[in-house]
Amino acid sequence: MSLKRVLAGAGALAATAFSTISMTGAALAQEVIGAPKPGQIGLQPPVTSLAHELDDMHNYLLTPIIFLITAFVMVLLLIVIVRFNSKANPKPSKVTHNTMLEIAWTGIPVLILIVIAIPSFRLLYNQLEIPKPDLTLKVIGHQWYWSYVYPDNGNFTFDANRIEDKDLKPGQLRLLETDNEVVLPTGKNIRVQISTEDVIHSWTVPSFGIKHDATPGRVNESWFNIDKPGIYYGQCSELCGQLHYFMPIKVHAVSPEEFDAWVKQAQGKFDKAPEAQSSNAPALAAQPSQLASTSQVQPAN
Repeated sequence: MSLKRVLAGAGALAATAFSTISMTGAALAQEVIGAPKPGQIGLQPPVTSLAHELDDMHNYLLTPIIFLITAFVMVLLLIVIVRFNSKANPKPSKVTHNTMLEIAWTGIPVLILIVIAIPSFRLLYNQLEIPKPDLTLKVIGHQWYWSYVYPDNGNFTFDANRIEDKDLKPGQLRLLETDNEVVLPTGKNIRVQISTEDVIHSWTVPSFGIKHDATPGRVNESWFNIDKPGIYYGQCSELCGQLHYFMPIKVHAVSPEEFDAWVKQAQGKFDKAPEAQSSNAPALAAQPSQLASTSQVQPAN
């Protein structure tokens, strides 16, 4: 076999391998990660630092405490049933007070609450202390759909409406699919500014560890940094009227390079938002956050 044929064969093999790897990467980007599953126990897979903290607190602190309290109460009930029924204890005690017991059943719950409070305060601080953002996403709630604005990427805007059941394609999830999906880059600090045109809504994506109300007349603010490409779902978590279930959230997390390519397409596809977003709420860009320190509201790069 000639050297030319060997080199040609090696080149073809390398090209095939590269194509396979590229296709695999594209498939991973489409992987549905943040969605409910039949028989699921626990929270959805966390993909942000905030969600990891929430997941750890749920799995390693709250769940053991709940289990221990439940087991303790069950043991007490069994003791009462066995030792203090009318046959085993025909002459009941007339004791009505026990100082040590009363101190214990007051002090122990207080200590449990302190144990829960310490990591809770740290988590709350991390949610609201926003690092320097790489990207800002404005979220506006309506009855009954979401609007999104990308002020750092051409200030374009679009609405995201639920896809009707009759229009769902194979593999799409009922009550969670939207006609336009939010596209965000991985590995970037993303600031989210949330408001509403009408009633209270709540923008919630479980895998991001984010759930913040959209309140009339206010701008609430949070942040996250997505670890892994994929598709993540959420819903409005505040009862907002007759069609509350019409407000799903679909986020497609992609690499920064794919995000830049999508932005170029989106700038030509979607309308540009007016400089002062018409809203009953204050302008999102100008209003200081009601949740985060105003000193942390910095323009994105």
